[in-house]
Amino acid sequence: MQKIGFAEALDSIVADDPRYHRDAYIFLRDALDYTTKQQKKVKGAPVKHVAGPELLEGVRQYALKEFGPMVVTVLSYWGIRCCEDIGHMVFNLIGAGIFGKTEEDSIDDFKSVYDFHEAFVQPFEPQKPAAVAKLPPGLPAPKVS
Repeated sequence: MQKIGFAEALDSIVADDPRYHRDAYIFLRDALDYTTKQQKKVKGAPVKHVAGPELLEGVRQYALKEFGPMVVTVLSYWGIRCCEDIGHMVFNLIGAGIFGKTEEDSIDDFKSVYDFHEAFVQPFEPQKPAAVAKLPPGLPAPKVS
């Protein structure tokens, strides 16, 4: 049996499961590459396997780096609205023979690992000003122009 290439696998996956845009799978493959490179820097050795939560953290970092404040818009356009969506994409790629898995890997590894609002919106929200110290009694409040 001849192994199919990534492009052909994506055509088949998107035809069978149109929930996610083709570009989302390309992004996911790139995010996996980013994750393995980051882990190699930390561990100092090549990474043979990336678990679901590790991949999700890599996806978070890579998406913020690539798309900045537009990250939620881009992911949503591609059909990705929560961690579970990434898990479904990973298992679609596993089913196509593009990604591999261990016996311990499960779709449940991708359930509610982080909240998309906290992961992708909050980093770009303005910081709340620090609390103003209480003035001693008898001093007037500063004037705001």
